[in-house]
Amino acid sequence: MHKTTFATLVAAPALALGLGACTSSPGSADYDRITAEVVKASFQDRGIAKVDRLVQDEANRLCSAADVAGQPIDEKTAAAIQEAAMKTIKWPSDGKFLGDWKEGEKIAQSGRGLTWSDNDKTVNGGNCYNCHQISKEEISFGTIGTSLYNYGKLRGVANPDSPEAKPIIEYTWGKLWNARAYSACSQMPRVGHHGILNEQQLKHVMALLLDPQSPVNK
Repeated sequence: MHKTTFATLVAAPALALGLGACTSSPGSADYDRITAEVVKASFQDRGIAKVDRLVQDEANRLCSAADVAGQPIDEKTAAAIQEAAMKTIKWPSDGKFLGDWKEGEKIAQSGRGLTWSDNDKTVNGGNCYNCHQISKEEISFGTIGTSLYNYGKLRGVANPDSPEAKPIIEYTWGKLWNARAYSACSQMPRVGHHGILNEQQLKHVMALLLDPQSPVNK
């Protein structure tokens, strides 16, 4: 997808500052605009990966601005982001949350889908192990996210059909669908909201995390 070298992209902010110096009294908005233009010009559509992925939604913009400023997002804005994200969550059409944990493991292991080398017929994976420990058997996993090993067991989900299990099951579904409903500036992919995984795939991942028979909970 890149049209220029990595070095060129790294130099983009510096170039933006240099270009900005040619104008009279440029402000931060000018630098932001010029930098965005330079970065956008450095990418091109390739396969199913389009440059529209560079367009930020409002939540991304607000969280990025707070991050650049080196301070947490204010509580009022965070609450507004979470409220808006909560409204995007679509619950299971048949009321059933759990699928097959074995299929869930395959989805968690797969990093395919949505890259320039895939096509629109490629089945998306969740790439969950890229950020989390999940099953004990898998020794290769990322640590940017919390460990999910024993996820259901630690939360007391001995019987997913019990009323006691309902709150954590619904929370887990919502977190997978759109994590920003619970944490305004969450970096977790919004796999349901962005259509990365479909409803049935989400059910399988739910089973991986919450089914007592899943190796995650052994």
